[in-house]
Amino acid sequence: MSSDNPMLQQVLDYIRARAGKQLRPLLVLLSANISRGITDKTIQTAVALELLHNATLVHDDVVDSSPTRRGEKAVHTKWSNKVAVLVGDYMLARVINTIAEIRNTPILNIVSQLGSALSSGELLQLHANDSMWIDEAQYFRIIDQKTAQLFACCAEAGAESCLATMRQTTALREYGRRLGICFQLKDDIFDYSDADDLGKPTMNDIRDGKATLPLIVSLQRAHREEAEHIRQLAEALTNGLVNPQDAEQEIKSFVLRYDGIRYAMARMNEHKRSAQEALSVFRDSRTKTALLQLLEYAVNRSY
Repeated sequence: MSSDNPMLQQVLDYIRARAGKQLRPLLVLLSANISRGITDKTIQTAVALELLHNATLVHDDVVDSSPTRRGEKAVHTKWSNKVAVLVGDYMLARVINTIAEIRNTPILNIVSQLGSALSSGELLQLHANDSMWIDEAQYFRIIDQKTAQLFACCAEAGAESCLATMRQTTALREYGRRLGICFQLKDDIFDYSDADDLGKPTMNDIRDGKATLPLIVSLQRAHREEAEHIRQLAEALTNGLVNPQDAEQEIKSFVLRYDGIRYAMARMNEHKRSAQEALSVFRDSRTKTALLQLLEYAVNRSY
């Protein structure tokens, strides 16, 4: 992706140099390969979905006021909110151009529905943050739209790009959705890990006013008085009214005491098994092994 606008190109180069693991385009390619084989449309689809993912990250950092992305300054921090929004818009326009060139109506529908789901998920998250406290059903609804749908669409679009059968496409979409849920659950478990082991700051979600599954279930299991104390402490932490180190340690100890992390891991393994079952429609192959290894990575990664 290039532009004759020097400033735009500078920002695009900055984003490209800090690309993540690129798991989503990999999922597009693997999904096509396990079906009927990678095509030119598969490659274009993989590019479009990675562009879409990165555009949403640029916008999300503005919405969340996140100062960093992958250990570096976020685009809006390095430049400005206006620059970040406009560059994100430019990337989304390129997504539309790329999808239009594919000339495949089902893929166009998949990507357009994904855009709607991502925006809806972000709005659900913002609405939840008004009170901070959500239940488990609301939590899974949010992560399904904000995270899992992107993985699901990558797998489905990859299958569609090579004209896979309906049975294959449905199975891969389900695999992708479950994979995405596993990724998000693992991230939320990391938030209660020891910072020295993880190598990055923890308790970010609580500081941002977001309650995730380990805390949600711990609050449900605790006595009412203790649960109310932790809620008040978390809100005070979010608003910068208490010593962060002491508050974070108390909340983390509370979650450990009520097995919140263990519960989240159990739910993650349930979704892992569902993803494995979804792939049972495919014969054993190197590509199927790669998809199963990707699932293992999602649940066992250390960062």
